[in-house]
Parts: sequence; C-alpha cells; structure tokens
Amino acid sequence: MLEKIKTLSNERHVLIAGPTASGKSALALAIAETQGGVIVNADALQVWNCWRILSARPSPEEEAQADHRLYGHLPRGADYSVGHWLREISAILGEGKRLIVVGGTGLYLSALTEGLAEIPPVPAEVRAEADALAAAGRMEAMIADLDPATAARIDLRNPARVQRAWEVQRATGRGIAAWQDDTGPALLPLVDATAIRLECDRDWLAERIDRRFRNMLTQGALDEARAALPHWDPAQPWAKAIGAPELIAHLRGETALPAAVEAAQAASRQYAKRQRTWLRSRMAGWMPLTSA
Repeated sequence: MLEKIKTLSNERHVLIAGPTASGKSALALAIAETQGGVIVNADALQVWNCWRILSARPSPEEEAQADHRLYGHLPRGADYSVGHWLREISAILGEGKRLIVVGGTGLYLSALTEGLAEIPPVPAEVRAEADALAAAGRMEAMIADLDPATAARIDLRNPARVQRAWEVQRATGRGIAAWQDDTGPALLPLVDATAIRLECDRDWLAERIDRRFRNMLTQGALDEARAALPHWDPAQPWAKAIGAPELIAHLRGETALPAAVEAAQAASRQYAKRQRTWLRSRMAGWMPLTSA
C-alpha cells in the first residue's frame, strides 16, 4: 500500500472510502505525512465529541501528526446533517489546500462528488410523527409508504435512511429520489480527485473488527458509554455509534458484559457488510486498493 501512495499525484485531492476497520484513517495519515494535505473526516459518527473511542476517531497523537478537520467538533444533540457537513468542507476547500477526505459514510462522499438535493427542512411535527412510528417498530409500514423510485434507491435496512425518506415524502409530497434527481453541481467532482476504495477479505475484516472492539474496551469505551448514559436517547444521531446501545444495555443491567461485547461485535460486522454492499454498488468506479 505504501508503494501505491508514492504513485499518487500530490496535486489532486484524495477521497478514501472503505468499510469500518479497513484501515482508512491509517492510509489517510500515511498520505498526509508522505505528500501533505489536510485530512477531513467523512464519517457521520466521528463528528461527535462524545465518541472518540467507540467511533474509532484518530488518537490525539495521530491528530498531532497532520492537520485533521471535522473530528469530534460537535456536542451531543447538535443539529447536523450532510448539508451541514458539505458547508463545512466547502469552507475548507476555500482555503486552497489539498484535501484527503476519509470516511465510511457513503452518503457524505456521494453528496460531495455527485451533489446534494436542496430539500426543504422537515417540520418538527412530521419529525415527531416519524419518531413515534420508529419507536413503535413500524419500519415496514414506513417502507410501504415510500414511492417505488425511492424504495429502490435507498438502503432499506438502514432505519435512519428509511425514516429520512419517509419524512421528506410526508413533508413535501415528493419522494427523496425525485429531489435527488434535481441535484445541483457537485462540490468536488470525481474528475478532480483521486478516489480510492479500500477492499479487504471478509474474514480478515471480521477478525479485525472483533479485535478492535476488545481494544476499545481496554481504552475506555465503557467509560464513554457511562458518560452518555444520563443523556441517552437512541433516536438521536449521536447515539448511533456502533457498540453504544449494547454497552448502554449492559450499564443498565439488562445484559452481561460478555454478551454486550458479542452483540456489539456482531453489529459492527453487519455494518461493515452494508458498507461493502454500498461500495460495490455506488463506488465501483473508484480505484480499488487492498487492505492488508
């Protein structure tokens, strides 16, 4: 992989996508140290300041080795969306520096390179109605309400994506797919960047995910969850950190720690599977690079 870095143009922005635990952050840091550049987070969970360990944010030592942006800069409960993220990354682009954008949130990366639809804000009453449906386990009913084009386009196994699509359709009378079809120009088109897609063996990644979560526990992940416990609301975006619900359940006395760890590892492996599916379908044209 280091040999491949040497072949990259140091005048082009770099985009790095890949499943969780595939080595994206390490690759970004290696590129920054070798060729220079500002590392910009494209992970929707790493923006929250309450999850350094559970979200696998770069360590303080790693952040000191290169300029890192949009990591842990938001308090829990802050209003944040892909639109907010695009505005922040637009400001960084305006500095004229080379960007190394790295993360596993496909929606962020596709919005950056393909553009983002200007969808009107969802009224609070519609959001409350959607939250109530989600809390009642009515996800299948929400899916049934979606227009065919939207249902075919979004990840129907991702509750957050389903709820967002349902809210948009309920609030505007148009499916989110129709809004996306009216998308404006991309902030950073793929032709202006080197786009890297990390690939890895499934079993290698699964073992790495399990080992990483065990390491997270020794590094203080349970303390992070304990600090979040008084504020816990599983419907909030900041509460979606993989492993957080399982550790919260343990802290509430609902499950033993070994069972919580096993469930968190399984959830992380499932998340990686969904990411790999997204990468294959939406980023097939990106340059493949094998993690090892």
